[in-house]
Amino acid sequence: QLRASGGGLVQAGGSLRLSCAASERTFSSYVVGWFRQAPGKERESVAAISRGGTRKYHADSVKGRFIISRDNARGTVYLQMNSLKLEDTAVYYCAAKISVTGTYYIEAGLYNYWGQGTLVTVSS
Repeated sequence: QLRASGGGLVQAGGSLRLSCAASERTFSSYVVGWFRQAPGKERESVAAISRGGTRKYHADSVKGRFIISRDNARGTVYLQMNSLKLEDTAVYYCAAKISVTGTYYIEAGLYNYWGQGTLVTVSS
């Protein structure tokens, strides 16, 4: 089970940190991704991280502003979001997939478990 939190209302240029917590003792076996869906738009991949945290992906639209990380001991993946823009407004979801490789996944359809989503609203 995944629980996403940390969303809220923030002014453009501000920062937020999202958390994705898992109640799973073998959390370190899971690849985790962050996705977002803005009103009227399709869901898109934002970031992803391998099981051990050594391999990371950030979408071009957030590269240099967002950072994905994980703390396997705490069973949590974070998405640090800096320099937020109006276009970052969306519901953010975390997703997980058990993996035996050291890679990450970008495609939403590959993930088995999804959190409930947390709303991020960036205002001008």
